[in-house]
Amino acid sequence: MRKYLSLLAATTMLAGCATSPAPEPVAPAVAEAPAPAPEAPKPTYGTFGFDKAGMDASVSPGDNFYQYANGTWAKETAIPADKSNYGMFTVLDDLSKERTRTIIEDMAKDPSSKIGLAYNSYLDTASIDAKGLAPFEPWLSQVRGLKSKAGLADLYGRADRIGIGSPFGFYVGQDDKNPDRYVTGLFQSGIGMPDRDYYLSTDPKIVDVRGKYLQHLTNVLTLAGEANAAARAKAILDFETGIAKAHWNKVDSRDATKTYNLMSFAKLQQSAPGYDFATMLKVMGINAPEVNVAQPSAITGIAKLVKAAPLGVLKDQLLVRSLDQYASVLPSKFDAESFSFYGTALSGTPQQEARWKRAVNFTVGALADDVSKIYVQRYYPPETKAAADALVKNVVAAMGRRIDQLTWMKPETKVRARAKLANFVTKIGYPDQWHNYSALNIVGGDPLGNAMRAAEWGHEDSVSRLGGPIRRWEWGMTPMTINAYANFGMHEIVFPAAILQPPFFDPNADPAINYGGIGAVIGHEISHHFDDQGSKYDEYGRLSDWWTPEDVKAFQEATKALGAQYDAYEVFPGAHVNGAFTMGENIGDLAGLSAAYDAYVHSLGGQPAPVIDGTTGDQRFYLGWAQVWRRNYREANLRQRLLTDPHSPSEQRVSVVRNFDQWYKAYNVEPGQKLYLAPTQRVRIW
Repeated sequence: MRKYLSLLAATTMLAGCATSPAPEPVAPAVAEAPAPAPEAPKPTYGTFGFDKAGMDASVSPGDNFYQYANGTWAKETAIPADKSNYGMFTVLDDLSKERTRTIIEDMAKDPSSKIGLAYNSYLDTASIDAKGLAPFEPWLSQVRGLKSKAGLADLYGRADRIGIGSPFGFYVGQDDKNPDRYVTGLFQSGIGMPDRDYYLSTDPKIVDVRGKYLQHLTNVLTLAGEANAAARAKAILDFETGIAKAHWNKVDSRDATKTYNLMSFAKLQQSAPGYDFATMLKVMGINAPEVNVAQPSAITGIAKLVKAAPLGVLKDQLLVRSLDQYASVLPSKFDAESFSFYGTALSGTPQQEARWKRAVNFTVGALADDVSKIYVQRYYPPETKAAADALVKNVVAAMGRRIDQLTWMKPETKVRARAKLANFVTKIGYPDQWHNYSALNIVGGDPLGNAMRAAEWGHEDSVSRLGGPIRRWEWGMTPMTINAYANFGMHEIVFPAAILQPPFFDPNADPAINYGGIGAVIGHEISHHFDDQGSKYDEYGRLSDWWTPEDVKAFQEATKALGAQYDAYEVFPGAHVNGAFTMGENIGDLAGLSAAYDAYVHSLGGQPAPVIDGTTGDQRFYLGWAQVWRRNYREANLRQRLLTDPHSPSEQRVSVVRNFDQWYKAYNVEPGQKLYLAPTQRVRIW
């Protein structure tokens, strides 16, 4: 935008400088002729910001609004070979990677640049293959050389420091009930597949993946030169199956109340006899008088399994986990094997991403803020930030009006809900403070070492939070990320620069499209603070009981109805959306779209929206919502998402419109159509 304005100024100047005295008869006409009006900037998509060519008008919006808005796009858009799914998020992610690559390659021209050294070392696959496993042998020798279980906690602690998972997962985060301090958290871990259901389900598709995982374990041990690989792989799978049985399910594991179990270190040790947490935490650099244990019974169960397991099985599991964790900077046979399971078997992706794309990801992962600073200078004009900030304010205000109008919430609770809304911190674009990587040593020609040192730097940085002030300046995403998030303890909503682009946000699009797109995204993140988990946090970001019992009952009745609505969606024969697991995101979509719609109507100032290209303002609003969720999935990826992703699939996210009276009016949806819900069945929460 700044470049465009500069060019306009230069053009005006050039026209003025080129004017010269003309013959008398012509001069008056030239002087008096009005300058042609500059052509208004056009939206990126279509005439008003939406890709109408991607619609399928043969589908009734009342039967399948997703297909109506996106059907032709879905039919004509192939998923690239290196992707498990493809949609508007991936379109922008590709753009973000291209831009970031340009930045990194520019920096790589300086031989002393850490960014360039990290990137080029990762790209040098010939050198990686030539060195073999030699660079990793110091660590692998530690794993293989463990002589007794007395040294296991020490080894697990050292593994954690370099990002290699053990049966026990640790993190440092805000204390949910005292968000002005950091606390050590402990959570269930120890499985190599994404969820316990991959070990326990009898679904033939999942059973098939389980068989491929067993083969993967066998292959990794074989590549590492281990004898009797098949039997040892089976022992790992059996051990992890036991862990999976001890794990809490995904619904309980997202419950903020159930997963808050702050206990003294002494009580933790009592709950897991036979495992030396003291040594593990000491090696990790954590001095923890108390620990929040997310899934206490799982930790107890896992500790028993570790105590009972043969030492060889524990070593083999850690060996495989180590080789998978660093596969991308190990010889190509390890990289290919890891991708064959985690990329192809689990997600259905036929082809691995080009090495440069993965090098971009690696470099950003290691030196995120150093790259981010340059990205926002090049690709995020301040006028975009200002326009997005105005939209956020409008949607927050709309949410406030909706709270005021609630019929199910007690007046005293409304006061606190409004106070919670007033306390929001909104972060748009990029952080105002950056991390310092001066202590991170990046060495040319040492990709594995760079990866391990970057992991340890991240670990040290995380642990250093303990005992210090809350880093309210920190972001959980880079500005290059196509996403947004809400943080309950920080009381914030965060929108990275890269999502503030078409089709989510286009300053030249009709406002209805922007409110249906980025407006609903904004509303979604606001609403997370009022979803089934976020609503448990008060106006100060504390996990507390701040609602009346009557409020809780009314809210739970509404969420139960929403859960039943999503439970009914059958994505594959016998495979449904899990309404309880996806509840938070579904509430975010429902309440967020509600707030965005109200903000859009309010922005019209009482005037009717124009009809553009035969579409009304309300029609365009819901089309804006539908377009941002365009996504084609590979079957394996979609099945995996049903088990592991708390978001509903795209088609079901779009279908939330069936709860809006205005959508029915906009598209003349009648009884008998597939999405039709009787007015009493339409869920309204916020």
